Amino acid sequence: MTSEKEKILQQVVEEIWNTGNVELVDKFYVPNFVNHDPVNPNVKTLEQFREWVLFNHKVFPDFHVTIEDIIAQDNKIVKRWTATGTHKAEMMGIPPTNRQVTIRGVAIYRFEGLFCGL
Repeated sequence: MTSEKEKILQQVVEEIWNTGNVELVDKFYVPNFVNHDPVNPNVKTLEQFREWVLFNHKVFPDFHVTIEDIIAQDNKIVKRWTATGTHKAEMMGIPPTNRQVTIRGVAIYRFEGLFCGL
């Protein structure tokens, strides 16, 4: 059975990450959002998070995240994900390759009520 928090996380992936609609960030994330991503240590605020989502869509116009697994317990959800996209703009000093890229990762979300943070 899918919990309300799992449904919210699925919406975050579909409505923000997969479409690049950063106008919805405030709908799903707490104002005191904290990001603990060692790959993106400069993403600390919601505005920086919005910029990161848009940047991913600029670099990979067909950017798409698939949730592979969700594990939920209490106020935390672990998401194992795969992101794909075609490399069309410079990223981390690497010029566009026009190749399909696959990135895999794990994210842990902590919920405050029905709002989440990373």
